[in-house]
Amino acid sequence: MDFDFSDELSQLQLSVRKLCQDKIKPRAREIDLSHEYPQDIFEAFKQADMLGLCIPEEYGGSGAGILGLTIAIEEVAKYSNTAALMLLLTRLPTGPIMIAGSEEQKRRFLPGIATGQSRAAFGLSEPQAGSDVVGMITKADQDSDGDWILNGTKCWMSGVAQADWYTVFAKTGEVGSRKHGSISAFIVDRQLEGVRVGRLDKKMGVKGVDTGELILENVKVPKENVIGEVGGFRLAMLGLNSMRPIVAARGIGLAEGALMYAIEYAKERIAFSKPLSDNQGIRWEIAKLSTEIEAARLLTYRAADWADKKRYTKEWVPYLSMAKYYATELAVKASSVAVQMLGAAGYMEDHLTELYYRDAKQLTIVEGTSQIQLGLIAKGVLDKDLWWD
Repeated sequence: MDFDFSDELSQLQLSVRKLCQDKIKPRAREIDLSHEYPQDIFEAFKQADMLGLCIPEEYGGSGAGILGLTIAIEEVAKYSNTAALMLLLTRLPTGPIMIAGSEEQKRRFLPGIATGQSRAAFGLSEPQAGSDVVGMITKADQDSDGDWILNGTKCWMSGVAQADWYTVFAKTGEVGSRKHGSISAFIVDRQLEGVRVGRLDKKMGVKGVDTGELILENVKVPKENVIGEVGGFRLAMLGLNSMRPIVAARGIGLAEGALMYAIEYAKERIAFSKPLSDNQGIRWEIAKLSTEIEAARLLTYRAADWADKKRYTKEWVPYLSMAKYYATELAVKASSVAVQMLGAAGYMEDHLTELYYRDAKQLTIVEGTSQIQLGLIAKGVLDKDLWWD
């Protein structure tokens, strides 16, 4: 069993780390305060060929896979979870296409993401259908030409305002049906008549990448834009399963960034005639968090490696969910401890600890809440997909 990265992945990690220190670290606070999309960071990712990490080489990417993207996002999230979300959005909307899309769809939509010529977003949630995905009411009806007419509203879509196209799930069966075969996936071009961005959300954290509504009013989507088969709800789950280590990487990076920031402060801050870092209570917190970060890293890298091997079907779900659950909850814990280590100073905008603290909570909600992950893990154990004899 080899726990070392390949030479290529090690070089990727080092190059991304340098880019983050040069370009992202100085901008993190400004992005948070301005709420403006950091186009300069997007251009830096583009110039460094980081937008196609998870996209196969035959479609214009670098072929580094989910593991390569996971490594990159961990580095980015040490300084900005907004920038890390920008990288995540190169995989979330494209995942269903890479898993089940036609060759024509792959050649049409993937190269633009890899080169930065286009951006995409993912539309699954609705106001009444967050964790309860099959409760969605966005409807797709087929017309006489075989094309599909979409009506409905998607919400909480990250990158909705910047996207050029969307992966959207809608009911192709009865709206009230709870059968998985009643939901299908579509590629929706933003330029189609009836597509518009609705309300943009005011968020607690991860500011700079807009999150909001996508409104679809009698949008005619060509039949060629159905991803996989009609009745492809399973595709939504496969796509989300394969994303677990990528979201986990945002949590690991945030935890590392928050802890490193707090440690540097603790080494310099003098209290009771000695640095805070000499205090046994502080040292124990550093030790515990460092151990948990490394545990989360092992869970996450294993999950990423398995996802690249297409191990994101039912029997692998508990392992993937463990990575997402553990790493994102750790981000909340680490950022909370970091604030506490700085005391009153950590609560102020003078320090990044309060930014880490606000950004962390989002990770336990997006792409399957911590409670959803716990349910999936428990189901996997009860079904003996995860068992120990």
